[in-house]
Amino acid sequence: MDALGLRPALDVMAARFVDAGYAVVQPELYWRSGPYAPFDAATTFSDPVERARVMALMNALRRAGVSADVGALLDALHATDDVLAGPVGVVGYCMGGRQALYLAGALGDRVAAMASIHGGGLVRPDGTSPHLGAPNIRARLYFAVADRDASCTDADCAVLAATLTASGVQHQIERYPGALHCFAVPDFTVYDEAAAEQHYARVLDLFAATLARRS
Repeated sequence: MDALGLRPALDVMAARFVDAGYAVVQPELYWRSGPYAPFDAATTFSDPVERARVMALMNALRRAGVSADVGALLDALHATDDVLAGPVGVVGYCMGGRQALYLAGALGDRVAAMASIHGGGLVRPDGTSPHLGAPNIRARLYFAVADRDASCTDADCAVLAATLTASGVQHQIERYPGALHCFAVPDFTVYDEAAAEQHYARVLDLFAATLARRS
């Protein structure tokens, strides 16, 4: 999920991966904060009250809680006959891109593929930065970076690439010219259909190369 939480637009996106033959689970990362009213993607970040509300939810997230939640979900999935055993793919959008990168390090061998789509805050100036988990990452990584995205700058990408390379992590960082932050999420006004379709193709290629499939 991105900063605005689970909603119909994300169900539409998840269905693209289901249609390709993958089991998909969407963690509700804000559950510890209790129930919250839905956000309007068209106006949330331009409305000071709504922006403050979503920022409060994001700032309440803790890495230990995120990894515990996703680890428990993987345990539950792999306890069924519907999902193949083995490592999984993790995809995150905007804020979710940061969480996905963190999980790739926190869960180690349990994650075979990670995609961060217009992820923000991938490189931070403190010990909480998710790129610092690179030594523990066993996954192959893909980063779709929106053009001129203040939350993921050229300098951030350079640090990210150097850190991942130093740890021997397979990765691709791809700039999407002309696309804006949130370009892949259909209920945002900056949605870019061509860029969104490109990201689906890239992620599905990543999954095909890294994840187990039933014959």
